[in-house]
Amino acid sequence: MEHQADIVIVGSGIGGSSLAYSLAETGRRIVILERGEHLKDTPEARDDVAIFQKGFYKSGEEWAGTDGETFLPGNYYFVGGNSKFFGAVLYRYRQEDFTPRDHMGGRSPGWPIAYAELEPWYERAETIFRVRGDAGQDPTEPPHTRPYGFPPVPDEPSVAALRKRLRKAGIHPSSLPLAVDIEQWLRRAQTGWDAFPNTGAGKIDAEVGPLAHALAHPNVTLITGANVQRLETDESGRKVTAAFFIKDGVEHNIRADIFAVAAGAVQSAALLLRSSNASHPNGLANSSDQLGRNFMNHNTTAMLAIDPFRANTAVYQKTLGFNDFYNRDPQGSFPLGNVQLLGHITGNILKANAPMLPRLLAGLIARNCYGWFLTSEDLPNPESRVTVRDGRIVMNWVRSNMQAHETLILRTRAVMRKAGFPVVLSRTFGRKTTSHQCGTARLGNDPKTSVVSPICRSHDVANLYVTDASVLPTSAAVNPALTVAALALKAGAAIGTL
Repeated sequence: MEHQADIVIVGSGIGGSSLAYSLAETGRRIVILERGEHLKDTPEARDDVAIFQKGFYKSGEEWAGTDGETFLPGNYYFVGGNSKFFGAVLYRYRQEDFTPRDHMGGRSPGWPIAYAELEPWYERAETIFRVRGDAGQDPTEPPHTRPYGFPPVPDEPSVAALRKRLRKAGIHPSSLPLAVDIEQWLRRAQTGWDAFPNTGAGKIDAEVGPLAHALAHPNVTLITGANVQRLETDESGRKVTAAFFIKDGVEHNIRADIFAVAAGAVQSAALLLRSSNASHPNGLANSSDQLGRNFMNHNTTAMLAIDPFRANTAVYQKTLGFNDFYNRDPQGSFPLGNVQLLGHITGNILKANAPMLPRLLAGLIARNCYGWFLTSEDLPNPESRVTVRDGRIVMNWVRSNMQAHETLILRTRAVMRKAGFPVVLSRTFGRKTTSHQCGTARLGNDPKTSVVSPICRSHDVANLYVTDASVLPTSAAVNPALTVAALALKAGAAIGTL
């Protein structure tokens, strides 16, 4: 079956939905192809056993490692993409992240654009996602033209007390920038939102924010259950002419003037690699041989700070973080990373991550602990890459900068003990934890070393754009969602002038 559009967007996550938002008012016929369906509201949506122990929402898609072992990567395929489950933290990259700088494990190359060029798009993205925050609390916060449009999500009493304890320990805690309507979220059920699916409007995810706005325009259409298999070009290889997708077991194709791929850092690279042809034998838009390379996946650790004498009464908890070690280790000179609260950990969540724990003990630990999420920058490496073999995605994640992450763990553990937590436990995540995948179609000025230009346009194919985390030249050490949205809005403004 054949379809026709002016602009086709593959993927309805943060990048695809933000691009659709930016183009909706142009009047062009925009079709968004999403492999997943709408996330339905069911009892499992707020059931920590169903989500964390039974994996109710997990995809059964397997990827392979270069060692031959297969694994379930933890990606989600619904309208709105992974943002349906995200922690809703929308940090801007720090100003220093856009410039080259040395790390313990190597050198971050910086960006071909400066922070100031992206700042207006950050502001617009914060407006679309209705971010709650206070730019004056964090010493590392980059310049804002305007303050956040909403005050921070309030600390619960236990978290307010924790904030005081951190200050006494010499730390500068700050409110997390959050895309959360807390009253709306809690109206559905008294749970946290981190890793819980958003089946209403409590989290302003890609579907609730930019996609809903785009679909309010009659020229924008969403096709769900559309698994895009490949893109086809004309004989010259300089223009994409059609996208081929499977829906309900039937192959369809859709033709358009402009195509944008926003399926996620791994899936976008895999799609373009599968789209190889005579003009692009190594994958579509891959004359640089950088497509699929420079894969980055943050170095992350979960930490439990336990106070046996004080119960944590928080419901949602995730309102606080600190960046005291972000730009510089106070006992050294290298950047270390970000520390932020996880959503409140229940006994069932703890049991899911530590099955050997007796259920009663898991509940006792959860009652008296605060969960933290530690993030350090993973540096780009051409040998860290995504490939496709016999139709299956193959991952070779070459981890980097782990010395800095281990130092961040040490510094954070010392902070927690100084703040009055005598027991501090930590667990570093491996390749099965998909922590902010990015980098496989890197953005740059030089077609020999990058896949897309600073407006996310392919160097090789004139009407092809990539508008998801694939294009990030560096991973930085904060959640990338807002940066993806800002880049997609910036790309949309460029496309809108064509």
